[in-house]
Amino acid sequence: MPDMSSDLALFNELAEILLSEEKNKPVAERIDSDKLYGSIDLSLNDSGLIDDEFKGVLRDILIATPKTATNLFFNQLFGGRQGKAVIGDLLAVLLNNSMYTYKVAGPQVGIEQEIIRQSCDMVGYGAQSNGTFPTGGSMSNYMALVMARDSKDPECRSAGMTKPLTIYTSEASHYSNAKNVSFAGIGKDNIRYIPADTEGRMIPEKLEEQINIDVNNGFIPTYVNATAGTTVIGAFDPIDQIADITEKYNIWLHVDGAYCGAVIFSKKYKHLLQGVDRSNSFSYNAHKMLGTPLTCSIILVKDKKQLHDSFSNEADYLYQTDGDDFNLGKTSFQCGRRNDALKFWTLWKSIGTNGLEQMIDRQFELADTARKYIRNNPDYTFYSFDDSISICFNYKNIEPMALCTALYEHQVTVVGFGSFHGDTFIRLVTVNANNTDRDIIHFFKMLEEFVTKTPDLTTSKEAILELS
Repeated sequence: MPDMSSDLALFNELAEILLSEEKNKPVAERIDSDKLYGSIDLSLNDSGLIDDEFKGVLRDILIATPKTATNLFFNQLFGGRQGKAVIGDLLAVLLNNSMYTYKVAGPQVGIEQEIIRQSCDMVGYGAQSNGTFPTGGSMSNYMALVMARDSKDPECRSAGMTKPLTIYTSEASHYSNAKNVSFAGIGKDNIRYIPADTEGRMIPEKLEEQINIDVNNGFIPTYVNATAGTTVIGAFDPIDQIADITEKYNIWLHVDGAYCGAVIFSKKYKHLLQGVDRSNSFSYNAHKMLGTPLTCSIILVKDKKQLHDSFSNEADYLYQTDGDDFNLGKTSFQCGRRNDALKFWTLWKSIGTNGLEQMIDRQFELADTARKYIRNNPDYTFYSFDDSISICFNYKNIEPMALCTALYEHQVTVVGFGSFHGDTFIRLVTVNANNTDRDIIHFFKMLEEFVTKTPDLTTSKEAILELS
C-alpha cells in the first residue's frame, strides 16, 4: 500500500495557502480567457513534475481560481463553506466507494438511505417513498421526467415513444427542462411554457387552460414541473393550486427545489412549499442553501416502484449479494456513482436538524437586511419581493451587465445579473449562511464606492460589448 503521508502534507500546505488567499484576496485576480494558457502551466507533458515545481503549479492554480467560499462571492446559487461537510467529502474521496451495491459501499448505503428517509418524512411522503442522489439538479429533473413518461407510456422503454406527450413548466423555470424533454424523446416542440405572475410564480389558471387546449388537440398531458426557488428571482410556484390541476387530469407533478427546496428544514419558511406532499417527486440540492460541497442533489419519489420501473436493469456480474433495498444501482440513473451522501450526513450529524434550520432562516434574515437597505436608499430600484433569497435591484440606472462585469474585472466582488419580464437587474443571492448582516451592508457600500471612483461607468447598453 503506498504511503500517502507526503501527499497529505502537501495537501495541508496547499489548503493553508488557499485559506490565506481567501482571507487576503477574497476575489481572485481575473485571467483573460485568451491569456490563460500563457499565464499558468496547464500543459501535460511526457515528463512529470516533482516536489517544488509541482507544488508551485498547484499554488498558481489555487490563487487564480474564483473563490466561492468568501463573503464577496454572490454570483451563483451556492457559496460559503461548511467545515464538517468538507470533512465528509474528503473522507469520501479517501474511501473511494461506489454507491451501486452494498457489497462495495457497506454502511455508506445506510447513510444515503437515512438522509432520504428523513427527507421523505419532512416532505410528507408515505412509507412507499424513496429516492436517490443524482449528479445535480438538472439530472434530478430529468429522472422525474423519465418516470413521468414511463408511467404515462409504459411501453416506451421497450418499444420507444408511441404517444404524443406534452409537459408543462413555468416560463421562469430552470433551463434544464428544455434539454430534458429532448433527451427523453418527447421533443422540445412538446414543452409548454406557462406564464408567471409579477412575482415569478406559475399562474395555475394558465396551466389548466393550456392543458385543455392540448387535450382537445389530441395530446396527452404527462408532466408538470413546479419550481421552489426560480433561478433568477427565487419565486415559489403555488404547489397546492397546481396539485389540484395535476390530480384532476392525472398528470405527474414534480417540484424542482434545487435552489430553495431546503426550506423543508425550516418551520418558519416551510409554508412556501405548501402542497409538496401531493407531488409525485421532489428534489433539492444540499450544495445550495445547506452549504454542502458540490455536488449534492437529492430526488425523492412518493412511490419507490417508479424509480425501480424506470431505472432498474439486471446485471448478474454486479448485484451478487443483499436485497434491492441495499443495492442502490437499481434505482439510480448511473452505475458507478461517487458518494455524495457522506458530506451531507457529516454536516447534518454534527449540527442536527435544528442547525440546518438555523442556516435556512439565516439566509432569509440576510435577504431581509439587503431588501431593507435597498428600500431605504432612493438610488436603488428594487425588482424582487419578500420571501426570497434572491434580491434583484439596480443602482443609479447603471446598466447591470456593465456594472457586474466591472466589479468582477476590478476584483471588488463577484455578483451576477438576470432578467425577468423585460427588466434586467443585478441579482444578489444570500445563499451563504456564513455571511453576516455587516457583510451584506459592506457589499452595497463597496458597490457605491466603486461607482463613485469609476466615473466612466456608462448607463448605455453599448458598454456591454466593450466590457464583455
